[in-house]
Amino acid sequence: MSGLKNSPFGKRLRATHQDNEEDGPRRNRQRVNPIFYTATASTPKDVTPESPVTTRDMYGDRFVPSRDAGDMRTSYHLMDESGPSTPSKSRIIPTESDALKEQANAIFTSILHTEVTPPSPRRPTSPQRPTTSSSATTTLPPSTPTRKRIFHYTSPATSANPSTPTRRLDTPTDEAYSMSPVRAESRQLLESPRRQLRSVCKTPYRVLDAPDLADDFYLNLVDWSNTNVLGVGLGSCVYLWTAHNAAVSKLCDLAGSNDTVSSVSWVQKGTLLAIGTLSGRMHIYDANTLQVQRSYNNAHTQRIGALAWNAHILSSGSRDRMVHHRDVREPSHRPFKRCTGHRQEVCGLKWARDGGPLASGGNDNKVCIWDLRGSKRASVTGSSTSGSGSVEDAGGSGSGDAPLWKFHEHTAAVKALAWDPHVSGVLATGGGTQDKHIRFWNTFNGTMLSELDTGSQVCNLIWSLTSHELVSTHGFSSTTAQNQICIWKYPTLNMVASLTGHTHRVLYLAMSPDGE
Repeated sequence: MSGLKNSPFGKRLRATHQDNEEDGPRRNRQRVNPIFYTATASTPKDVTPESPVTTRDMYGDRFVPSRDAGDMRTSYHLMDESGPSTPSKSRIIPTESDALKEQANAIFTSILHTEVTPPSPRRPTSPQRPTTSSSATTTLPPSTPTRKRIFHYTSPATSANPSTPTRRLDTPTDEAYSMSPVRAESRQLLESPRRQLRSVCKTPYRVLDAPDLADDFYLNLVDWSNTNVLGVGLGSCVYLWTAHNAAVSKLCDLAGSNDTVSSVSWVQKGTLLAIGTLSGRMHIYDANTLQVQRSYNNAHTQRIGALAWNAHILSSGSRDRMVHHRDVREPSHRPFKRCTGHRQEVCGLKWARDGGPLASGGNDNKVCIWDLRGSKRASVTGSSTSGSGSVEDAGGSGSGDAPLWKFHEHTAAVKALAWDPHVSGVLATGGGTQDKHIRFWNTFNGTMLSELDTGSQVCNLIWSLTSHELVSTHGFSSTTAQNQICIWKYPTLNMVASLTGHTHRVLYLAMSPDGE
């Protein structure tokens, strides 16, 4: 044995044992058969939960793929055919869509389907045996053909079947002679004229200087008349800007009465401009003569943040939570109707274009629908929930002072209100910083039609007169995009364009009378 111990083999064997003793964790490794590289059963000793052992997956001499760890839909690029899921608070905010890219993607998808999965060719049908007359009750037995020629050859030109290969080769436009790498259907799709896409200009054609423009979400200081004159409230003054000649004139200055302008609103047809102030006063000016026509020194007890016209009816909303309606033709300063439906400041008022109901939004996160004509619903049960919106039935008193509908779905102040000029009875409302949603309501039955999470404070809403699109302005945002003006397609609610350029919140919005 001494000879074996001192032999070179014995020295290498002792060196191997010493290396194994120095490397403690390697004792616990599974023993591997060097031939097939498979692990043999070897249970590690003295292994406790406190000392985890790192094991390595061992395989046999064959590789068997496992499909459990992969995602079949991701591996094969399968599209999800299911509808959109309920949006969560952390979902991705919609961004502006590139119309050209979408059109190119649609064409590519169509060509890909045509080339990869072409429609099955039309194959000639087998000749049918002629049907016998209705009087025949029995089928004739098969008979031997009278012609003795078994093999009968005909020219391709006289063949009755146009689908034979020889007949196809006689056609110069056959696919066999085509030099294009795609099929005829794909070529026709590529060569067809494209639909002209609408281009939205993203640069302002004019920028006006507006010093002392108040940065207050609850005020309404910009409005555009049907005579193409823009009225802007700056501090204690109201200025008029005429669009066709860019002339600027000062309408009034309330510095003498130590007052500040809080809201302006033009009458639908005419040159009368209503002005509300922080002290609760209300004035009506004629833009042609620059003279005051009527003043209401005690219109409200607090500031007037919202004004709305309905022909000769002027409605005003104030921080005193009241909505007053006055007939400007009457000399009396007292309103002919007072509406109480909000528990905090009224910051939004909008009449329907057809002279129908009035919508009001407040700092109490509520939207009220008023009908001064005294309309009532047929069935009243006290409270109801329609669609996915919370609706309060407040029209049961019959006095006309309670709202016809009251929506509770918003979670922030509602200033942005817009009636759809294309669909009667559809109202769009926008919530503040804590809400960030635009919601669409059917005021005929009190249901919410849809909602859109914009990701930023909704300051104003206005519908386009020429297309079924909605314009929204935004302020504080939870995303990188803020202070933008967005154009939405209704009812798909896809973003058409996003206009940027404002460095502060876009708190005021007005559209020209031509809708452009």
